[in-house]
Amino acid sequence: MYAWPASEVPALPGRGRDLRLHDTATGGPVTLDPGPVARIYVCGITPYDATHIGHAATYNAFDLVQRVWLDTKRQVHYVQNVTDVDDPLLERAVATGDDWTALAERETALFREDMTALRILPPQHYIGAVEAIPGIVPLIERLREAGAAYDLEGDVYFSVESDPNFGKVSRLDAAAMRLLSAERGGDPDRPGKKNPLDPMLWMAARDGEPSWDGGSLGHGRPGWHIECVAIALDHLGMGFDVQGGGSDLAFPHHEMGASHAQVLTGEYPFAKSYVHAGMVALNGEKMSKSKGNLVFVSTLRREGVDPAAIRLALLAHHYRADWEWTDDVLDEAVARLARWRSAVSRPDGPSADEVVEQIRDALADDLDAPAALAAVDRWVERQEAEGGSDTGAPGLVSRAVDALFGVAL
Repeated sequence: MYAWPASEVPALPGRGRDLRLHDTATGGPVTLDPGPVARIYVCGITPYDATHIGHAATYNAFDLVQRVWLDTKRQVHYVQNVTDVDDPLLERAVATGDDWTALAERETALFREDMTALRILPPQHYIGAVEAIPGIVPLIERLREAGAAYDLEGDVYFSVESDPNFGKVSRLDAAAMRLLSAERGGDPDRPGKKNPLDPMLWMAARDGEPSWDGGSLGHGRPGWHIECVAIALDHLGMGFDVQGGGSDLAFPHHEMGASHAQVLTGEYPFAKSYVHAGMVALNGEKMSKSKGNLVFVSTLRREGVDPAAIRLALLAHHYRADWEWTDDVLDEAVARLARWRSAVSRPDGPSADEVVEQIRDALADDLDAPAALAAVDRWVERQEAEGGSDTGAPGLVSRAVDALFGVAL
C-alpha cells in the first residue's frame, strides 16, 4: 500500500529542542531521547468512512512530533497501518451494498487526499492489514507454540496472563478493563475464555466473510491488535520511541499490542512511550462513526474551507485535551490565517528570531500548540502596531509556521 506525497519542510536556523511528551504508561511527562533516527508508530484508520475532524486532530498531533524531531536534525522513521479488513468495515459494506474491498480502497484514497490537503507528513511505511497477513500468521503460531495462545471453537485467543507486564500501558484495574473491552471490540462475556480480557488473535472463517490461509491456524483473518504488532516489529523493532493514537486506543489496543510483542520477543517494553490524543466532540458527544456525529475534512474542503484553516483550528487545542468542534472554532482559525498571511506578505517587520525560539519551546513542552500559536499572534500584533525594519522577518515567520505547524502562508 502506498501513502501520500510529502510536502517540503523548510530548514530553520539553529536547532530545535528535545521533545517532552506525556506518557500514558507512566502517567507523567518524559523527555524523549531518540537516536539519530526517531521511530514512531501511529495507528491508522479502519476505512469504512471518510476522515473526520477527530481523525485529523490525532494525525495532526503526531505530525507535530515528526516536525519537532526534524527540527532537531534527526531523521524520522514513521509507520502507520490501515485496518482494511475488520468487522465495522464488513458491516458497512453489507449495509451499503458495496464490495468491501472497493469500500476500503475508496475511503483509503479519500484519507490520502485529506492528509495531503492538510500537509500531514506521510509515513515511510503505510501497511494494510491484508498485506500484513503473511507476517501475522507466524507470530500467532509462535504464541500458540509458547503456550501464550489457545484455541476456542476454531478461533485463537491470546492469554493476557502470559505477560507479567500486562496492564502497565493503560494502568487500569480489571473492572475498568472489562468494561472498555466490551465497548471497544472485545468479547469479555464469551464462554470458554481463560480470562474475560483475552483478545482474539485469529478469527476462524465465517460464512460470507473474507478469509485467508492461516497455515496451522486454518482459514480466517487476524485480530485487531496483532496486526499492528506484526507491522511495528517488522518495520521498527522493539523499543521504538513513540506508540501513538487516540486516547480510546490506550485500552485495549495498545495494552494488548504491547503484551503480544513482549511475549513474542521476551523483551520489554514494546514502545518507550505511549502518547494519546484527546477526543473531539460535536453537539456534546464524542465524534465517532458509531454515533454518526461527524464533521468530515473532505466535506469542509468541498465547501471551500482552506485546509490551512482546518489545521489552525486543530492546533488551537492542546493535543491531549478533549474539545468540541463548533463553527466558532473554524471562524477563529479562518480569521487567524488571514491575519498571518497579511502579516507575512509585508516587506518587513519586527525581528522574528525570538518568535521562532518561542514556537520551539512551546512545541517541545508536550506539544503546546496553543502557546506556539500565541507566539506568532504576538509577532503579528507587534507588526500591526509598530511595524519593523527587518526585511527577513516575514519570510522567517512564514518558514517557521510551515516547518513546525505544517501551515503554508
